Amino acid sequence: QVQLVESGGGLVQAGGSLRLSCAASGRTFSGYHMGWWRQAPGKEREFVAAIHWSGGYTYYADSVKGRFTISRDNDKNTVYLQMNSLKPEDTAVYYCTADPNWAVVRGIRDGVDYWGKGTLVTVSS
Repeated sequence: QVQLVESGGGLVQAGGSLRLSCAASGRTFSGYHMGWWRQAPGKEREFVAAIHWSGGYTYYADSVKGRFTISRDNDKNTVYLQMNSLKPEDTAVYYCTADPNWAVVRGIRDGVDYWGKGTLVTVSS
């Protein structure tokens, strides 16, 4: 089992920045690829970003490419999502994910093993 706890959400004005964190516990963190997904009000959950267990590869949704950066610290069992140039359409609950399959954590295949409970990001115009 892997437990994931997100933090760092809040209210920010358009154009501002936030950094989300996800602390993992349980099984060996470095053995899992990690990702971020989000769900806006009234919309389906969507993939945002993913990072390989090695930290050497990252993958982003087109909607956030160039604005968001995912990173991880395997010594601290933590993954981060730096969000810059935020837009009102980025408003959503952001979820941390973990999976041993690289295709799954990027949303290419279904069946993510572990989800956090989410943290709310609200971007005002």
